[in-house]
Amino acid sequence: MSLNKNYITLYFLLFFSSLSFSQIKKDSTEVEQLEEVVVTGQYNAQSIKKSVHNVIVIKREQIEQQAANNLADLLNFNLNLNIIANAQTGKSNISFFGLDEQYFNILIDNIPLVSDNGLGNNTDLTQINLDDVERIEIVEGAMGVEYGANAISGVINIITKKSITTDWQIQASLQEETVGNEYAWFDEGRHIQSINVAHNINEKLFARVGVNRNQFAGFFDNRQGKDYYQNDGLRGYEWLPKTQLNTNALVHYKAKKIRINYRFEYFNEALNYYDATVRPNIDVTTQTSNPSATDRIYNTNRFVNNINLSGKMDNGVNYKANFSYQQQKRDLNIFNYYIVTENKTDETEETYQSTKVFFSNASVNNLFKKEKYNFQLGYDTRYIEGFDTQATGEQFEGDKTLSIYSLAAFGSAEYKVTNAFSLRPGLRYEYNSKFNAKLLGSFSARYLMSHGFELRGSLGSSYRTPSFEELYYYFVDSNHDVQGNENLDPENGYSAFLNLKKRSWIHDVSLVNTIKLSYIDLDDKIELAVVNTTPLQYKYINIDAYKLWGITSENAIKTEHWTFNLGATLQGVSRIINTDENAKNDFLYALQLNTSATYTIPKWDTAFTVLLKYNGEQENYFASSSDADGNSAYTKETTEAYGLLDASIKKSFFNNTLQTTIGGRNLLDITSVAVNNSSTEGTHSSSDNNLLLGYGRSFYIKLLYNLNF
Repeated sequence: MSLNKNYITLYFLLFFSSLSFSQIKKDSTEVEQLEEVVVTGQYNAQSIKKSVHNVIVIKREQIEQQAANNLADLLNFNLNLNIIANAQTGKSNISFFGLDEQYFNILIDNIPLVSDNGLGNNTDLTQINLDDVERIEIVEGAMGVEYGANAISGVINIITKKSITTDWQIQASLQEETVGNEYAWFDEGRHIQSINVAHNINEKLFARVGVNRNQFAGFFDNRQGKDYYQNDGLRGYEWLPKTQLNTNALVHYKAKKIRINYRFEYFNEALNYYDATVRPNIDVTTQTSNPSATDRIYNTNRFVNNINLSGKMDNGVNYKANFSYQQQKRDLNIFNYYIVTENKTDETEETYQSTKVFFSNASVNNLFKKEKYNFQLGYDTRYIEGFDTQATGEQFEGDKTLSIYSLAAFGSAEYKVTNAFSLRPGLRYEYNSKFNAKLLGSFSARYLMSHGFELRGSLGSSYRTPSFEELYYYFVDSNHDVQGNENLDPENGYSAFLNLKKRSWIHDVSLVNTIKLSYIDLDDKIELAVVNTTPLQYKYINIDAYKLWGITSENAIKTEHWTFNLGATLQGVSRIINTDENAKNDFLYALQLNTSATYTIPKWDTAFTVLLKYNGEQENYFASSSDADGNSAYTKETTEAYGLLDASIKKSFFNNTLQTTIGGRNLLDITSVAVNNSSTEGTHSSSDNNLLLGYGRSFYIKLLYNLNF
């Protein structure tokens, strides 16, 4: 592996910084602040320090400092996590510990979120609005016992706001943002408007409603937009324009022994595709032309109905229950668009993708009211109906709608060996209507040592069910033959994590240093493989394994005015192909560094924030060719290193009635990075050797009006 020596030096400085900080002792006169409460993976809400799992919390304050409108705006600076944007689909997906969005769950108040063809996974992060979010909790590692399938690399749990401190709160905001160097009212840039109203109806009942509109007008780069009628390949956009509308409502009832929460969401997105091929349509008689192109509009609609129920019975038993009905579908509108006259002909509309979901789970704990130990017992059920014309149309002579359901029972026990030492084993039995039943297990431990040390370890298993595309995809023409496989097996995986945290204080300076070791092992990994060379045919099959090990150092320093974070992670990844004797199965390594700093001036109600992340070179093997006997030749490709830099200034006026945030994204102006030795043939070919990352440096201003009474 080739890495810049300066970054290697910095990494080891970060790694050993935890050991040096561990010698610092807390001032005896210092009063420890109350720990923040977390809920993800817990029996009941409790402090981070008491949690058996290591939970990373992103607070509302950080969301506002970054002027983040959706989850894709927010997460790109976290270690072990990368946001992958796609210019042509408009989607932003996530890579978590080197695994894509199919391997982790996104939850809203502990309920997985529906997507075009999944539940909790395969989620477009740009479609998750953050206006009603209180905080985000991230748990790294397999969480199969608690959350079932597709939680191999972890879960991201979005906790929504359920209270305010006044009777009424009205918030209205306006955000204007350049897209690269492009901006104009309505026609260029990014334009966001929102309004949220919350009210404490009485001391038990709270209600909130909100609307957010996010218009991304696209990015031209060297393209000429939808009104361009020359047939030279320049019509359309480099990054497709889209408009999103998100509405949500919540009612929260809180009494002494019961809490009930109902949340409704309606989301709409219109994504516009303008074809670069222009037909001149010349009328020989009149010697005129009426140029046209085949354009498309992808229209996504999502409906969410979630109910959370929790409380305590008279006998002291704690209970939680969640119920959800969700639907998301994507309609495709295709038409012949006459560019000069703006007329449409030959218009067709069909449902392109659709997912309907019913989900329910519940659990009880504190059954025996013993201080030393506690048990949790629960069930989980989900019914998913999937539909995807992209995957099924031609193969089955019509669209194919399939349903799958699962039933699971799970249990765990938490035993306090001492007040500082806790153990938690867990088991889950899950029946799936399409795949074999699974028995999942986990074992977690927490040890609070003296001098501020905290040690946590977890070992857990999970599995991933094949996606609708992997099962039923069918795309065959004169140049392609790519097919899904109904006989795919689920992928099976487990992970092991070890976390050592040190909390220290020097008068009013707080230090938190963490060293994390991680290991993920995944069998029966699903890949698109060559199954025939003449003619060339591809098919999704279970062929290989995936192994990852990593070491991470995270360090935070906090004073009255300063918050400073510095971290590094080194990961080794091995993609193992068991069926090919020429496969390259050795580990390839990559380095990530991140840092952030926030400086607050309370008397000015002002905060300055800078975020920086360095992604080192990433190497990968790919099959560059095959011989007549099916033996592959493998080539190493290298994605060059790159850095991301954001900065912002947030200023409040009139006792926080008016809030202004000014900032810049991607200040290093990264648009793409070179990929050396990338394939230029076959299904995954590319016309150039660059990985497209973004549309360049952008600037924004956000105005928030906050009225409390």
